[in-house]
Amino acid sequence: MPEPPRRIVSLVPSLTEALAVTVPERLMGATDWCTHPADLDVARVRGTKNPDRAAIAALAPDLVIANQEENRKLDVERLRADGIPVWVTVIESLDQALASMGRLFTEVLGVGEPDWLRTAAEEWARPAPEPPLQAVVPIWRDPWMAVGPRTFTGDLLRRLGLRTVVDDAEQRYPRFEPAALPDVDVVLLPDEPYVFTADDGPEAFPHVRTVLVSGRDLTWYGPSLATARGRLLDAIAR
Repeated sequence: MPEPPRRIVSLVPSLTEALAVTVPERLMGATDWCTHPADLDVARVRGTKNPDRAAIAALAPDLVIANQEENRKLDVERLRADGIPVWVTVIESLDQALASMGRLFTEVLGVGEPDWLRTAAEEWARPAPEPPLQAVVPIWRDPWMAVGPRTFTGDLLRRLGLRTVVDDAEQRYPRFEPAALPDVDVVLLPDEPYVFTADDGPEAFPHVRTVLVSGRDLTWYGPSLATARGRLLDAIAR
């Protein structure tokens, strides 16, 4: 690009928060799913899987931020065909997340590495608690689906001292049946993408300790990473 972009549309909730915290004056638009910061006041361009390309074009962005897992290849191709540059992140581990965001802010936006990113790298570099616990982290029910080890969240779980017992070589988020689980020490029930609550989820695991946690702490690779480790460890330890 001839110069750092000044008008950005983000199609990735966690990266929307990263941009809003670090370069708020450059963020022009975001999806309806971009809920942080709580006071985010930008144009909305519909969802991550069905972005309103006309609304995006009307904002005249010089860069759109997308993610390989969150967004559709078709939408990226159509935006590029319309002459709109799209930066696509590929994030399947914490190291990839830290490196990708570092490149975005230093090489693309030209603003240097944010303090929250340095703090996140330091926090997650701490050793994992011992001994490791056998864990399941459902992300959906009907059908039941869980976080697999070869994902960004799976990497965070390992760094928290948790081993995911649901694995499938073909699926990053494999299906499972609660009654057929092997021995499990703890089940983490996040509030996204499925909204598990005290009345919806724990009853499926009557003989295992269940813990309600923030889905944002487990799945978002933005400023929340700087404080997520401590919150998650506190929740698991209770």
